[in-house]
Amino acid sequence: MPVKRQYEHPVGAALAPHSRTLCAVIDQLIRGHEDVQTPIDNLALFRRESVTEPCDCVVEPSVVLVVQGVKQLLIGDKAYEYDPDHFLLNSLDLPAKSGVLDASPDKPALGLVFKLELNIMAELIAQYRLSPPRERTREDCAYIGQLTPELLEPFARLLNLVGKPDDIAVLEPLIKREIHYRLLKSDLAASLWKVVAVGSQSQKVARAIDWIKANYNKPLKVDQLAAHVQMSSSSLHHYFRQLTAKSPLQYQKWLRLSEARRLMLSDGLDAARASFIVGYESPSQFSREYSRFYGTPPKRDIENLRQKSSGIHQASA
Repeated sequence: MPVKRQYEHPVGAALAPHSRTLCAVIDQLIRGHEDVQTPIDNLALFRRESVTEPCDCVVEPSVVLVVQGVKQLLIGDKAYEYDPDHFLLNSLDLPAKSGVLDASPDKPALGLVFKLELNIMAELIAQYRLSPPRERTREDCAYIGQLTPELLEPFARLLNLVGKPDDIAVLEPLIKREIHYRLLKSDLAASLWKVVAVGSQSQKVARAIDWIKANYNKPLKVDQLAAHVQMSSSSLHHYFRQLTAKSPLQYQKWLRLSEARRLMLSDGLDAARASFIVGYESPSQFSREYSRFYGTPPKRDIENLRQKSSGIHQASA
């Protein structure tokens, strides 16, 4: 069991009213579930009632707010801790581990995940000729930013649209555009510019990830991928590993194994069939790599996952 730490710092006075509003709305909308996908595109809610060990997850370019409690994201050997005063910004699609550091049944960790639409940021920058921040920032895949009332307030308005389909159709695009604008005015503006700016290392790695995702079941030649994103092979390998904690080939392997696991669990395919679909030529190689990655052979892993899922459904019935 993880050791429960004590978190006593209060939410900043300027943020407190907004945090209380978001807590009440999220608590009402999630209604006892751990995760809820809202009718608003790219907006999901979460609730956790206990401290947890880091669990495997997949992060997308997104903003994560925890309006009550404390959470942590682990990417490679980097840890990103966030709370009601700070938000988490993910800039790439990649595997990670997520854990809850402060939560209880009486005071659960509550929050939301808002998937970024980088094209909206690019449009805002071009349309309004926004100037890039002068400060320099490190190349990274995730960042911790300071929350402000100006950023929390449109999130509250976006959540208030849930259950109002007519309002969603009209107001959702406007509020989302405002949120992206507020992010470009936040203390993480320089980091976001790197993600959006054509020609930056982050943007090139993002393009490389998009290519791998679209072609994960095909042979990967790093030199050809590097040429596709206009980088040298050594630069691609360096920045890819720096940003994702994986090499391009390791990232492709993770995608293949993750998709094979989904095919076996959700679609009922056997290991051999799933391995061929995701690009393996040898089922035995697939089984070896799957066992190394997940800690158990494919068949046994899927049986364990189904047993856990069955136990959860029985407990909640």
